[in-house]
Amino acid sequence: MNQENKVEGADEMEAEYDIRGGVRGKYAEQYRQGTNLVLLDADVAAAFPDTAAVNRALRLLIEVARQQVRTEAA
Repeated sequence: MNQENKVEGADEMEAEYDIRGGVRGKYAEQYRQGTNLVLLDADVAAAFPDTAAVNRALRLLIEVARQQVRTEAA
């Protein structure tokens, strides 16, 4: 942090982190309802270009698993 940006008595927050326009509690209700955040390992994430690709792959896996259960039950 250079001296010209340093405000006397201020925390170590940089000027570009100005949060004065922020909205308090903007996502509080969503957070209370719970999250479904899943972190992928780097090698797995590299196989999927975006969220839609991950969802397609998981839906396909679910369908294959369901078919397997039906086949074993028959």
